[in-house]
Amino acid sequence: MKHLGTGIGWRPEIANAVERMPGIDWVEAVAENLCPGHIPDSLLRLRERGVTVVPHGVSLGLGGADRPDETRIAALAERAQALGSPLVTEHIAFVRAGGPLTASQPLEAGHLLPVPRTRDALDVLCENVRIAQDALPVPLAVENIAALISWPGEEMTEGQFLYELVERTGVRLLIDVANLHTNHVNRGEDPSKALDELPVEAIAYVHVAGGFERDGVWHDSHAHPVPEPVLAILSDLAARVSPPGVLLERDENFPAPQELERELDAIRETVRTKAPASGECATGTARAAAAPAAVPDATRQRLALSQTALLSALVAGTPAPEGFDRARLTVQSRALTGKRADVVAKVAPELPEILGDSYRPEFIAYAQSRPMSGGYRRDALDFAERLLLAGRPEDAEARGELTRWWLERSGPAPLDARPVTRWLRAARFALRRG
Repeated sequence: MKHLGTGIGWRPEIANAVERMPGIDWVEAVAENLCPGHIPDSLLRLRERGVTVVPHGVSLGLGGADRPDETRIAALAERAQALGSPLVTEHIAFVRAGGPLTASQPLEAGHLLPVPRTRDALDVLCENVRIAQDALPVPLAVENIAALISWPGEEMTEGQFLYELVERTGVRLLIDVANLHTNHVNRGEDPSKALDELPVEAIAYVHVAGGFERDGVWHDSHAHPVPEPVLAILSDLAARVSPPGVLLERDENFPAPQELERELDAIRETVRTKAPASGECATGTARAAAAPAAVPDATRQRLALSQTALLSALVAGTPAPEGFDRARLTVQSRALTGKRADVVAKVAPELPEILGDSYRPEFIAYAQSRPMSGGYRRDALDFAERLLLAGRPEDAEARGELTRWWLERSGPAPLDARPVTRWLRAARFALRRG
């Protein structure tokens, strides 16, 4: 496994600062935010300096009941090739449910949700990972995720689940020590025990990030400083094996560059002082020699039904599935809605500009009755349309501005200046209102 060193999550908001930071060996960029034909200049400059860039996927949904979407895998592969990356990474999570397997409406979480640690879920995950491995031009590493909720009736611990996943697929692991801390607070899981059970030799690299605790629940925000308990778990891991790479994640609420550099120094020092005496390094594992028989459709359908019931309770207001902590489901549901509002505001910044202080309450009211099914850009358009159909906003000037914004983006191509085109789209909107 390639030695990566110390890195930081590349984000457009801190791109200039990252380029100037001393000792940055590599960066990780969210794959879905990159276009292979238009790689940001900052990443190209880093590449020219010899800084490794790793694409980090967030939408493949390898833990979902459906087989991975070929288009999404191809997009991930394209980004790896465009960046000359030594590997790509994704998550052990599901991000959508419903559809043909359950004969129900497709639902999008807009977030990474935990898979049940059951034999059915493991079988499906292993096959999905093998499908992705076969289609990718470089090795795949998968990340453990943070969770607010626990599945009832789980059959394995996280460490056992990951160990068997690696044994059956040869996939590498991206271990997020902040997520181990999150699961310690939220689900009572011992990080040290998880590390005891992990195949640490399969670690490709490690994530470190911050969060905050509220009412006994830890929120993995990636918007706060790295706390001491997370560094303690990193120290425990580094005492067992030298990870090929360690990366600081920060997604928003960015501090001054000097503060990020101090956090990176603390990460370096933690790994350096706790390095195993033997110098043992994680090296990854070989791909399993032979693939087992295909997972039966009945297994995928059982998983699909359970994941759809959970996601529907979180985003569509249906009753909580039996065995789940209803209070935690409420917390998770609110977190999903809040994140959805935040991401739509980034994807369509004109909406909070037009609506002002009313944007967030209006969007949350909309989201509580309208599950997301087509991605955040579609969500932004649907939200605007829903407001306009209800005659809002009440301010005529703002309503006119929102109408123009919606009309310019609601067709298959940007609105052109021809009067007939403008009239046709306006007429279509008027018919919807009727």
